[in-house]
Amino acid sequence: MKHLDRRQFLKHSAQGATALLAATPFFSSAQDTKPQSANNKIVLALIGAGGRGSGLARGLSGTGSVDFKYICDVNASRGTELMRDLEKQQGRVPKRIVDMREALDDKEVNAVVIATPEHWHALATVWACQAGKDVYVEKTASLRLWEGRKMVQAARKYNRIVQVGMQNRSAPYMVSAREYIQSGKLGRVVHAKIYNLLPGRAFTPQPDSAVPAGLDWDRWLGPAPEVPYNAGRHLDWHSWWDYKGGAIVDDAIHQLDLARAVLSNPPHPKTVCCVGGNYAYQSKREVPEMQTALYDFADFAMTCESGNATNYMTKFSGEVRYGKTWPHWPTSATRIEIYGTKGLMCLGQHGCGWQIMVEGGKIIDEDKGYFPDKWHLPNFIESVRTRKTPNADIEQGHRSACLVHLANVSYRVGNKQLVFDSEREETNDPDANRLLKPVYRKQYRIPDEV
Repeated sequence: MKHLDRRQFLKHSAQGATALLAATPFFSSAQDTKPQSANNKIVLALIGAGGRGSGLARGLSGTGSVDFKYICDVNASRGTELMRDLEKQQGRVPKRIVDMREALDDKEVNAVVIATPEHWHALATVWACQAGKDVYVEKTASLRLWEGRKMVQAARKYNRIVQVGMQNRSAPYMVSAREYIQSGKLGRVVHAKIYNLLPGRAFTPQPDSAVPAGLDWDRWLGPAPEVPYNAGRHLDWHSWWDYKGGAIVDDAIHQLDLARAVLSNPPHPKTVCCVGGNYAYQSKREVPEMQTALYDFADFAMTCESGNATNYMTKFSGEVRYGKTWPHWPTSATRIEIYGTKGLMCLGQHGCGWQIMVEGGKIIDEDKGYFPDKWHLPNFIESVRTRKTPNADIEQGHRSACLVHLANVSYRVGNKQLVFDSEREETNDPDANRLLKPVYRKQYRIPDEV
């Protein structure tokens, strides 16, 4: 069984890039031409201090090259423990704020880390770019397709670095998988199957109630329609079109993006069709419990099977993600299968790695992975310093997000097959096109011209 020598080279290269952060000249903005001292730290603000946001802040702070000046969250109960940890790491306690614009107005802040629910991603990113800040924005980059293009336009217009939380793009095993396919060893790729078959439970509607103490509900809603406080919306926003859009947006986006990356970033699909429904629990939640999308990329087809109903399927364990063992592929909830004319590539996100199988299940090649945050977060800091395009630039983040948005739109207009105009980024269906752009509240609106 052959292991690629390039894997070790890539890992050493990635680690070397991390070490170079302290020696790379830092430009305070894209327009600056005078480098600052290599000892200057990059000043950050965290927007959204939940579990993922706190993890990102701790990871970035651990690089020793950044300093968090602000922790922004609309919930007063969030961020306290994080602030204590950051104070120990950086020597000063960040300032707790509710309105992100306070941090955006601070000229000392170089970049922001956005880890809010999806309905805030685009507006916060556009505001940050307009304020001259670089951005790390969590996946999925946008809530709707239209606003993803506005994020790209804002990044380019204001010459900002915008990295999306698609950390698989910084994984050495992603590069080796792409090179394996490019070498022709897998043969001609004819089909890619994306799995996102997660555990689930019945959806139970919650009654409207009083806003909990310490929560700014108006700011939490932000661009989304104004509605009374509802614990189901607040604590399970994944199940609502106004805030996320289900499992395909929450998890399948990672596999779709990784598949696009190893397939050398194909252009937009020609057509998309998605079917689904609340088959398992017959619940009344807005987003489907199960859905299947079919994409026509002209040279190959791709399917995405996503949902919350298969409790016997499991995501990759820590032992798999951190390089200690291989998964059991058939019951791996978040695997990718790439079918070539010479073999089958089984590929896993978040450090799993890849294996090549032929007849009888024989494995003829493989490359083990490791959870890629260790490369992805330093890559953002390096890009802020050097102004080089990050590994998960907003353009590719947007193009991958288009796949989940188009699938959801197809489902919402009655499982129609949609023909996609890649230049205009519109479909051939007027009803579908109306769903490509959110209905913003007046005070939280992205303008047509960013």
